[in-house]
Amino acid sequence: MDKQNNGMNRRTSLKYMGGAAASLASLSWVGCDSPEDTQEAHEHKHETSDELKISEEDQKLMDQQFFTEHEMQTVTVLANLIIPADDRSGNASGAGVPEFIEFMMKDQPWHQTGMRGGLRWLDIESQRQFQSKFIELSEKQQKQLLDQIAYPEVADPRMSQGVNFFNNFRDFVATGFFTSKMGIDDLEYKGNTANVWKGSPPEVLERLGVSYDDVSGWDFA
Repeated sequence: MDKQNNGMNRRTSLKYMGGAAASLASLSWVGCDSPEDTQEAHEHKHETSDELKISEEDQKLMDQQFFTEHEMQTVTVLANLIIPADDRSGNASGAGVPEFIEFMMKDQPWHQTGMRGGLRWLDIESQRQFQSKFIELSEKQQKQLLDQIAYPEVADPRMSQGVNFFNNFRDFVATGFFTSKMGIDDLEYKGNTANVWKGSPPEVLERLGVSYDDVSGWDFA
């Protein structure tokens, strides 16, 4: 969503998510203790192969279904509007974000009322403005509606319920995406890698008036 062009823009969405770092920092709303916990939660849903052993408790949650079919369709459309595909990576649904949100609703049920109420609000507002449910709108209409709730500082106070829902939903999408393999690849995150210390840069040594040649004969043992 781009305020200037009134259109969805992936980079603008990322800006409002505060970028990757902020998205991981936003875990307080999502409620995980650490980025590692969130990635683990993400993987619980998607990495069902032998590579990841799922606890019995998590398996029970995965066997349950929170979203109705219509709600899941809405979650998928909305997540992809927030993170569409671009030349760097796929979209949110390609990273498994809807399934991640579904899992989180069962793992942290205190989010369920707000999530379900927000999705319901989105359909009611879509009906009021365009006489159709949100997933039935054209992409242009969907973006027109989201532009009314995506920018809290300029949003109409009468849209506060939608603004709160969208802010929280955007956190879930960002967390789900950037803790997925696709999201981590998108960040080009390398993790902890070995480094070789080659000493201070020559320009720094020159400014300090020192040289490694001055201490080449010193014994530091």
